[in-house]
Amino acid sequence: MTKVICVRFRTAGKVYYFSPGDLDIKKGNYVIVETARGMEYGKVVSDIREVEDKDVVQPLKQVLRIATEQDQKREESNREKEADAFGICLEKIMKHGLDMKLVAAEYTFDGNKLLFYFTADGRVDFRELVKDLASVFRTRIELRQIGVRDETKIVGGIGICGRVLCCHSYLSDFAPVSIRMAKEQNLSLNPAKISGVCGRLMCCLKNEEETYEYLNRRMPGTGDAVTADDGRKGTVESVNILRQRVKVIVDEGDEKEIREYPVEELHFKPRRAKNKKPGKDKEKQKDSEEKELKELENLEKKDGRSKLNDG
Repeated sequence: MTKVICVRFRTAGKVYYFSPGDLDIKKGNYVIVETARGMEYGKVVSDIREVEDKDVVQPLKQVLRIATEQDQKREESNREKEADAFGICLEKIMKHGLDMKLVAAEYTFDGNKLLFYFTADGRVDFRELVKDLASVFRTRIELRQIGVRDETKIVGGIGICGRVLCCHSYLSDFAPVSIRMAKEQNLSLNPAKISGVCGRLMCCLKNEEETYEYLNRRMPGTGDAVTADDGRKGTVESVNILRQRVKVIVDEGDEKEIREYPVEELHFKPRRAKNKKPGKDKEKQKDSEEKELKELENLEKKDGRSKLNDG
């Protein structure tokens, strides 16, 4: 077992392990550590704890010191300088006529490196831009191309639920999201309704996937033939997955009526896919939506993992 603390360098950023050494470090402290990018200022998000040796990437770097008041002032100064650097970089991008969107500027704590994050549709030849920026800031310059998910994570915003975006508030990494998850949750497959601010599938589709998979396994499908405990037979008209209740069209003499049953009181064959033939208008709409959904899925695969590596 290895003693570690967990450190984050940005809100909802990835968590990295560091050795506390002989320091008495508590959750909520700020520390100065050495990373692949240089010296960094991070927040401790766990008390000292032990983890399995196999879970630690070696060599495990040690915390240099608990951040002082002077370190905090330096960090605040870096944040102010980043705003100026962002403006200057925007001007240089326009000057060089580059087709790229600047997202953020970021200094390492020691000021030895200045990173600029940007998005672009394809590859961008920014060699002349780097030279120009290096002559202005007199430090190492790195331009990093990121995806639209990373852009949204950095910038933040409000989702359709009215809350701060998951990726900006607590998601440290992006879990794979697929159209199948939306289908499982019986959501509208209109791309506009299942896409987030970034234009990709909403990350929150992943949150309840396991619950819906379990609940759906217990339910009949619309149109399935069922038999109730009271002896009535009928066809499923609709289901309420979360309440686990089913509306069934049953025969009452010469008439039909809809009765609602708890799923536990129904007997039916396991769910199977339905192949109903839609009308022409619905078929056109479905084809259009399927094309958009296919594009969304391709974009998901293209984006890949997050490029925001701070450690």
